[in-house]
Amino acid sequence: MYVGTLSFDLLLGDVRSLKQKRSVVRPIVAELQRKYGVSVAEVGDQDLYRRARIGLCAVSGEAGHLADLLDRCERMVADRPEVELLSVRRRFHGDEDE
Repeated sequence: MYVGTLSFDLLLGDVRSLKQKRSVVRPIVAELQRKYGVSVAEVGDQDLYRRARIGLCAVSGEAGHLADLLDRCERMVADRPEVELLSVRRRFHGDEDE
């Protein structure tokens, strides 16, 4: 079993309120869940309206499949024009990590 996580640090574009922030972050979270079947949530910077931290987790039986899935998720977020991807932290855990 392999578990992979991504943590995205995002700078939001022309956002002036927390309500506007939600209108940018929620569609990203929903698309990741729908398109890739991953667990994802806003996990930090909830009180800052121009920044967002999104955490994502996926589980797979194959390391290659998981790496490909995480790559696709990262590309999807990086390609969103309404956000600037400041950093991504990737963690990968396998059975040998015990």
